[in-house]
Amino acid sequence: MKFNQNRRLIGVFYAATASLTLLTGFTSLAAENDLSVDNVVTKEVSKDEMSRQEGEVSWNLTEIVSEVHADAVDETKTAAEEAMAVKELKDQTTKAAQEQAVSAQNIAEQAEAARAAQEAQIEAQAAEQELLAALIFCEAGNQPYEGQVAVGAVVMNRVRSGSFPDTITDVIYQSGQFTPAMTGWLDSVLASDGYTDSAMQAAKDALAGSNPIGDCLYFSTGGGGYQLGDHFFR
Repeated sequence: MKFNQNRRLIGVFYAATASLTLLTGFTSLAAENDLSVDNVVTKEVSKDEMSRQEGEVSWNLTEIVSEVHADAVDETKTAAEEAMAVKELKDQTTKAAQEQAVSAQNIAEQAEAARAAQEAQIEAQAAEQELLAALIFCEAGNQPYEGQVAVGAVVMNRVRSGSFPDTITDVIYQSGQFTPAMTGWLDSVLASDGYTDSAMQAAKDALAGSNPIGDCLYFSTGGGGYQLGDHFFR
């Protein structure tokens, strides 16, 4: 009877041990399964997070590159516009300087031409005054001063008249008009400066408008007309 009782105790212990073993294995398996699930979820979450971060990094990099590119384009455009403005200013300055140089050259050329023309006019007037002085000396060198001026006035009256040439030289050398011009005596006196100071002053006064004989166009040593010295003016 005691043997049977011990046997029942051993059976109960065995059953309890088996139950405990099964229960322990099931718990371990469940724990392992829970851990695996957690790992899988964690891994999936980490993968999603990494993908999201990579997307953000990629988007941020693209945005940065775009901004840098836009800034570079703006800077290049600004630099090009500034360079163009500098070039235009330089071109305008160069053009203005060239125009000023041309204008200054034109002014200088005009001034030189005017000076040359004035000098030529002065020389021509001096030459005509000498020619008139030589004619006065030849025609009236022995006459009173007023008579000398009168001869010069006849020449000037002819220059202003429409019936004679319009220059002193052409009037004096007109064919058949003044004997000293026809004989060569006038040219001889002119070449040697043989006229007197009185004849030169009379020529100057006649050129300035002095006229004691009115509108007379001729003079001679005889005949009618206004007599002044040995000459008659008409």
